Amino acid sequence: MSRRSAVLLFGALATMWGLSFPAITVGLRDLPPILFAAFRYDVAGVLLLAYVALTAAPGDRRPTERRDVSAVLAGGTFLVAANALLFVGQQTVPSGVAAILQGLVPILTTLWALLLLDQQLTPAGAAGILLGFLGVGLIVRPDPSNLLATDLVGKVIILGQVLFVALGGVLVDRAKPTMASSALTGWSMALGGILLHLGSLAAGEGLAGATFTPTAVGAIVYLGVFSTALAFVIYFTILERYGALETSLVAYLVPVVATVAGVVLLDESITLATIGGFAIVFLGFALLKRRQLADLLGYEDAVVRPGD
Repeated sequence: MSRRSAVLLFGALATMWGLSFPAITVGLRDLPPILFAAFRYDVAGVLLLAYVALTAAPGDRRPTERRDVSAVLAGGTFLVAANALLFVGQQTVPSGVAAILQGLVPILTTLWALLLLDQQLTPAGAAGILLGFLGVGLIVRPDPSNLLATDLVGKVIILGQVLFVALGGVLVDRAKPTMASSALTGWSMALGGILLHLGSLAAGEGLAGATFTPTAVGAIVYLGVFSTALAFVIYFTILERYGALETSLVAYLVPVVATVAGVVLLDESITLATIGGFAIVFLGFALLKRRQLADLLGYEDAVVRPGD
């Protein structure tokens, strides 16, 4: 893969994921949130498993070992089904803010890794985590006099989704699955879709509460086909070629796309405090991953001292 092709794929991935947040906001006008999330992963799971059936070796198409099953259970529960919280939260939170809050995932992933994978944290890493939480505080900005404000509750709900997604990533890593990543993702989405349908029923949602307007159907198709199934194929392509760190940087372009789309297409607004909070979250991520970023940029000798 040429560098130009990688840049184009990187940009396409950021755009697909970034536009998913306004698409959720649009679809929520006609669809109950948990059922909407279930439809997204129904479509994506079917498409990804069809892709796996066509491209993967027979032994890589389904879970065959206990650790594969553990990884699918963790992925389906925390990486997929927990996204119900994102859909619920976006009923009151602008799409750009919801996307910005996702920037906390790498930082919370580090915290879960400290608890579950027995990893070590340097003082600089601890400072990066603190910066991340400071940034989130600027984004959420709780009002002590009105802690039940709908936008605040929505932001807290989305933070719950971020917390569970970070946990899911660590649990999948700890399981050490042997199956192909695309198959693991497809089966996780299939399981997550089932869990979301059960959650939708438990919440009292139903098809009677859904209005399948052209806009709602378009949102489901866009989210399932483009921002999930196709986006994950692109993601795995970039991941295989360039590694986890460089691929993870797309998460910091996604809020830019989501915010611009929300302002232009949905007439949403975003405050300077929210933008500042996002910048601080990114600084925290950069401090936490300073060694890897220095190595990626070719400055490890100049930036990172031995033993730092």
